[in-house]
Amino acid sequence: MGHLDHAAYGWLTPVLSYAMASLGAALGLRCTVRALAATGRSRRNWLLTAASAIGTGIWTMHFVAMLGFSVTGTEIHYNVPLTILSLLVAMAVVGAGVFAVGYGRDRGRALVLGGLTTGLGVASMHYLGMAALRLHGTIGYDPVTVGLSVAIAVVAATAALWAALNIKSPAAVAVASLVMGAAVSSMHYTGMAAVAVTVTPSDTPLPGATAMQFVFPLAVGLGSYLFLTSAFVALSPTAGERAASAHARSLGGRAAAH
Repeated sequence: MGHLDHAAYGWLTPVLSYAMASLGAALGLRCTVRALAATGRSRRNWLLTAASAIGTGIWTMHFVAMLGFSVTGTEIHYNVPLTILSLLVAMAVVGAGVFAVGYGRDRGRALVLGGLTTGLGVASMHYLGMAALRLHGTIGYDPVTVGLSVAIAVVAATAALWAALNIKSPAAVAVASLVMGAAVSSMHYTGMAAVAVTVTPSDTPLPGATAMQFVFPLAVGLGSYLFLTSAFVALSPTAGERAASAHARSLGGRAAAH
């Protein structure tokens, strides 16, 4: 059995991965709040942005945390197509959940369906990302711990979608995003606790790319996307602010006419 280290760089990767998950959640929740106050194409666009933000945040959390994962006796590489597929899966399933909430007429049923879909998708993203690992040996999983990680993912996703429906103020969204970030991180490390690696020493070069060759640049790029999109959303006026501005212009126009 190879010795597994989930924090090879100390607290750096757990803290940074938690920050990424929280940032993605905060941005996604703010976009969902904007979407629920909008109609037509604007609602769709806000929901798409929310899905990409939450999906990107979850994926970045996973792979930033994986930068700190090491196994004694073997290098670790990543299958590039599978890793990219895990990102697309994260965005797609989060999008399905967000759109179910954004357009569902029965909010209760939409919340349950969206939470289940998104939670299972988040778990699928995690284990698809784990399937992308290439090392000298075999990876096994404890089924009970895997089941617990999936349950955490479903509960976390449902709670996040509930927050999107019921929490409006920026302060409440900030608190909800920190809670969601903690839940996503808990799901990740619970899933990693299920992992056991049997190392088979070998001098054969591993296929795929190292974390620093592929995962790190992609995570940095997606993290930058989250920060830039957060700035855009923060500076974009809400529906209430636009209505207030239009009302003020209307009053100004009438005053000028008199």
